[in-house]
Amino acid sequence: MTESAQHRAEAAIAELGERVTAARRLTLGVLLDAEQPLSHVEIEATLARNDARMDRVTLYRVLDWLVSRRLAHKIEGHDRVWRFSAAAGDSHAHFSCTRCGGVYCLAEIKPVFAVSLPPGFRSSEATLSLKGLCPTCSP
Repeated sequence: MTESAQHRAEAAIAELGERVTAARRLTLGVLLDAEQPLSHVEIEATLARNDARMDRVTLYRVLDWLVSRRLAHKIEGHDRVWRFSAAAGDSHAHFSCTRCGGVYCLAEIKPVFAVSLPPGFRSSEATLSLKGLCPTCSP
């Protein structure tokens, strides 16, 4: 966990006018440092390696809070495990490797949906999830 990520996390939370707690700052800092989305278990292990232990219930609540404030987003992997990533701005596609289980944000791919919904329906969000083999697992 870099000090820079901790400062960016603190600034992002404060910018929303929200209270900066150690749990929020540490968790968002881990996500900002991560190269790919992390599961709850991976976040917990990263915190423990940095002597920043947090009980599971607190971590779940902080992750839900970060997602609700759009500071993070969650992606369901092909293994049905939720992974979390620092919000990358606009909506983007995700890729799940069916061999190693890795989940990747594809920030450069912006999904465009032309959806015609029946009367009375109003869409608020759309996601694009791709599955296959990542570069490491590809033959």
